[in-house]
Amino acid sequence: MPLKEISRIAVKGWVKTLRRSLAERTVVDVVTLLSMLLGEAVDEGLIGANPCRRLRVNTGDDDERPHASPWQVRAMAQRCSPADAVLVVTAAYTGLRWGELAGLRWGRVDLARGVITIDPDKGALHEVGGRLELGPPKSKAGVRTVHLPPFLVDLLTEHRADRMQDHVFTGLDGGLLRRSNFRRRVWLPLVNGDPTRGWAPIHPGLHFHDLRHTHKTWLIEDSVPEILQCKRLGHRMAGVRGTYSRVSQVMVDAMLDGLQRRWERSLVAPTGQGGVTTYGVDDHVKIVCSQFAPTTAEQPVGSDHRRAL
Repeated sequence: MPLKEISRIAVKGWVKTLRRSLAERTVVDVVTLLSMLLGEAVDEGLIGANPCRRLRVNTGDDDERPHASPWQVRAMAQRCSPADAVLVVTAAYTGLRWGELAGLRWGRVDLARGVITIDPDKGALHEVGGRLELGPPKSKAGVRTVHLPPFLVDLLTEHRADRMQDHVFTGLDGGLLRRSNFRRRVWLPLVNGDPTRGWAPIHPGLHFHDLRHTHKTWLIEDSVPEILQCKRLGHRMAGVRGTYSRVSQVMVDAMLDGLQRRWERSLVAPTGQGGVTTYGVDDHVKIVCSQFAPTTAEQPVGSDHRRAL
């Protein structure tokens, strides 16, 4: 589109399109960059005014993104294929970004230590002009080690037994996972419901990125120190506190205990919570993919039906 044809109305329409597939923070960053470029065009005399000037992108409503409960996360997972179920649960219980999950390789998952390490060079999957490319995470702070609660180590161990691919999570063809395909094929039926399958809504309007907000909310509810929250989510803690605060093993252990308890409570939720049949927890709290088993009335959405969930 020629510069002179970029109007304020066109920008607003473009923003609406971006919001269908991108997180709000990403939309703000993109529009900010566009505004800077158009400002330069004004300075060069190429256009008369910047159509992005004083354009409010991030509203108060957008700041308050919803979050899911542990029972809702489990209800979503139960409707998935085995691989997609593990993806949903991993997102909620680690706070990893979509690109970090889609770009994650088994070589960066240490199940013996119970950690995921984000690769500094190819730790995130990016979609540029419709092309999928592996590259660095969003920022330097995104290069981090993420500790896993015990149940998630078990889930990933079970998941790995079925994986021949280098990447932990893949598309239908075993290749890189495309966000738009996953959203249409898996995510929307999970949260919004699907009358053809007899599924009631679980959390209408919830975005996949909201699982990251969900994780942040859980950490706050469990009184996890802010420095650990920032490190885990790949944020840099600014100011004096960021300079002098350090994460200790005691903090990490307490956080993992809280996440483990949340998962265990989700297994013994009142029957019918989120429209999902619940299961008990055995003495050793052995969590494997088979505990996502859908009822006979519910066929899992997505791919990978080689195993029963």
